[in-house]
Amino acid sequence: METFDSRLDLTPLKTTIDAIRAEVGKVIIGQHQVVDLLLTALLADGHVLIEGVPGVAKTLTAKLLAKTMSVGFSRIQFTPDLMPSDVLGTSVFQPKTGDFVFRQGPIFSNLVLIDEINRAPAKTQAALFEVMEERQVTNDGTTYHLAEPFMVLATQNPIEQEGTYRLPEAQLDRFLFKIVVGYPNATEEVDILRGHHQRRNLNDALAAIDAILTAGQLATLRAQVQQVHVEDKLFDYIAQVVQATRKDKSLYLGASPRASVALLNSAKALATLRGRDFITPEDVQELAAPVLRHRILLTPEREMEGGTADDVVTQLVKKIEVPR
Repeated sequence: METFDSRLDLTPLKTTIDAIRAEVGKVIIGQHQVVDLLLTALLADGHVLIEGVPGVAKTLTAKLLAKTMSVGFSRIQFTPDLMPSDVLGTSVFQPKTGDFVFRQGPIFSNLVLIDEINRAPAKTQAALFEVMEERQVTNDGTTYHLAEPFMVLATQNPIEQEGTYRLPEAQLDRFLFKIVVGYPNATEEVDILRGHHQRRNLNDALAAIDAILTAGQLATLRAQVQQVHVEDKLFDYIAQVVQATRKDKSLYLGASPRASVALLNSAKALATLRGRDFITPEDVQELAAPVLRHRILLTPEREMEGGTADDVVTQLVKKIEVPR
């Protein structure tokens, strides 16, 4: 196996990531790719949309990740009657002073879990545009900045359509990844049952999760990720992958330049997770689907043929020459 001398000391990062994996693994069986993608997004400073049928531990995984960090956490259950002020906050009149005071909403936290994000109407969805992109909230002409780190973990169910709203493309584009959570295999399901039987109480298991990472430590790790080396040919490769989505006849909507930046940043984060201080074409290939699947729209003809966004991304990546 080829060895190399790392220009960055990634030992603290590896130790921290391994410890977080171990804590999450106390409760979650399997789902290794999901956990790795969440950790990649955390290091890349990006928001994540988690999609899967009910009961595959989407919310639980997000809560476990939050428990491994010594940062603020809030959870918002999206419903059809949720208003923007329920998320962002509102100005409250103070009779004693005769002034309005802004009362911050639950979005003012470090790690925000939004459960069933597609259940809120367009007005509430639009309220997330500014805070997800610019990490700030504007109310009555005053801008309130959120503390770092700030990460949104949102879940949605792809099957049930009753009482749901399609997320606007502009909002989808603000998510670094869309992670699809599948069913466990037979062996994992047996382990889930055995763990549930032995544990008896999930709250006790959650309480036993240790906090591994502070906000300051996370900032240090993210600064390391930004120093990862990227060769010029890999800038070209990333650009070619994203450009291909805008030319493919199977797609009605291609990916934006924000997708190119997302692919670059997440590839740098994944490289550090793999113990490298440089990215490879394989990093880009591995992350192409999570970065692009929610940013492209298939033509009606391709949908009728049974095609999926992942199928198209896989085919596009295969057509592009891999730099060596």
